[in-house]
Amino acid sequence: MLSPAPSNQRQLLHRRNLAIEVFERADGLFDVEASLSDVKAHDMRLATGIRPAGHPIHDMQLWLVVDRHLQIHAAGSSTLAMPYPGQCDQHGDAYAKLAGLNLLKGFRAGLKERLTGTRGCTHLTELAAVLPTAVIQAFAGRVLDTREGSGDDQPPFQIDRCHALRRDGDVVQTYYPRWYRPAGGHHS
Repeated sequence: MLSPAPSNQRQLLHRRNLAIEVFERADGLFDVEASLSDVKAHDMRLATGIRPAGHPIHDMQLWLVVDRHLQIHAAGSSTLAMPYPGQCDQHGDAYAKLAGLNLLKGFRAGLKERLTGTRGCTHLTELAAVLPTAVIQAFAGRVLDTREGSGDDQPPFQIDRCHALRRDGDVVQTYYPRWYRPAGGHHS
C-alpha cells in the first residue's frame, strides 16, 4: 500500500476546505451554514484570466434552516468566488429547492433529483451531500438520543448506522448491551 511521501518530497497544488457550522436558534429551529473553498498554490490560468496563487477559484456558501426532525424549512446559497463570474452565480437560487427535503430520509436521492447536472452547481451539490452526517453530529446527544436506552424502547440513534455500531458488533455488545443481537441469532 502506498502512503504519502515525506513533506520535503512533494509540493502542494490545491487545497479544498469545507466548513459546516450548526447553530441552535431561539425559535427551536437550527441554522446550518456550510462553505466550500478551492485555492491553488500556484497561479491558475482560467478561461476568464489568471487567478493568482492563494486567491480562491471557488468560495461558496450554502445555508439551511432545519427542525429537530432534520426537515429542511428553508435553504439558499451564495457564490463569492468562481471561475466564470456572472455565470456560475446565475442559477437563480436553485438551492432553495432543498426546502421540503429531510436530511435523514431520502436526502441524497432528493438532492440528486432536484439539483444535479445543469440544475445546480457541481460544488454546491457536493457540499450539500455532506450535510446529513454533519448535522447528525451536531444533534448527537442534544437532539438525537445517543444514550444506552431512552426508556421508550427505541435504540440509540447511532445503532446500525455504521460498521462499528452494528447490532452484532463488539461496540454495541460492550457499550449498548440492551441492543446487542448476535449475528444469525436472537438475544434473550
